[in-house]
Amino acid sequence: MTSPTPPIALTALVEATAPEPAPTRAGSGRGTNRWESLRNWVGLFPFFGFVGLFLVVPTFAVFAKAFDAGDEGGRVPMRAVIDEPFRSYFVESIKLSVASAVIGGIVGILLALTVVRMTRPRWLRTAVSAFAGVAANMGGVVLAFMFIASLGAQGLVTKILAAMGLTMTPGFITSFWGLVTVYLFFQIPLMFLVMLPAVDGLKPAWREAVANLGGTSLTYWRRVGGPVLAPAALGGLLLLFANAFAAFATAYALTTQSANLVSVQIRFYMSGNVLAGQANVAYALAAWMIVIMLVTVGVYLILRRRAERWQR
Repeated sequence: MTSPTPPIALTALVEATAPEPAPTRAGSGRGTNRWESLRNWVGLFPFFGFVGLFLVVPTFAVFAKAFDAGDEGGRVPMRAVIDEPFRSYFVESIKLSVASAVIGGIVGILLALTVVRMTRPRWLRTAVSAFAGVAANMGGVVLAFMFIASLGAQGLVTKILAAMGLTMTPGFITSFWGLVTVYLFFQIPLMFLVMLPAVDGLKPAWREAVANLGGTSLTYWRRVGGPVLAPAALGGLLLLFANAFAAFATAYALTTQSANLVSVQIRFYMSGNVLAGQANVAYALAAWMIVIMLVTVGVYLILRRRAERWQR
């Protein structure tokens, strides 16, 4: 029986039989690293070109027009749209966005908690998630027509309620709460999709630990579940606010330009319905809309980063 090779002899054998490294030129490694780094960025050049051409350049053009008082020597449009009647457009848009975001957020959170806790039947979560993925991206004229056909003056639901002796308020579909009802169709699924990963991140061991320490279900949600879900919930509310604030086609198709919303009024003023000295009002409204959206999305990204810490 042969004795094992001593560690020192084994090391010497490996070093003796190892192939010698190929000679390299000085600085070749640095050049290779630069080329590989540049090659990794080549695929993003078309994306950056697309974003710059269709997003960055138009944004700068909008702000340039928004700060141009024109040849009439009037007020700067960015300052003029802060006053009435333009201020009411922002107030109405913010009210609609907040109402749909809060209601949709609450229902979306409860829906996510319910679906995650239900293990039977197994297909339920898949079905709800699939429908939410479609409904969250559904809007525009198609959604407006669907609600007109159901809740309009001659809609199916309106006729059913009338047969039951219940009369719907005339023009409900074009009122404030009518628009909120329509927006909830895509706000609730969006909040469900945002909260689903956060609710999945709640570990059963946390609830067991609270129970072992003598805590109740209320203690668990107040000390553990609530703080963990808070960043995702607040971020979801901001995302819903931005989603409703930027919506245009649905409200436009329902109200035919009569809604005092910023997005709808931008279309109205872009059609040339302006007074002398107000040629750039539409650009100013769009510029303020961009500012509000940037602030909202920026805060949302910060909250989402905090929420993702519990999903690792």
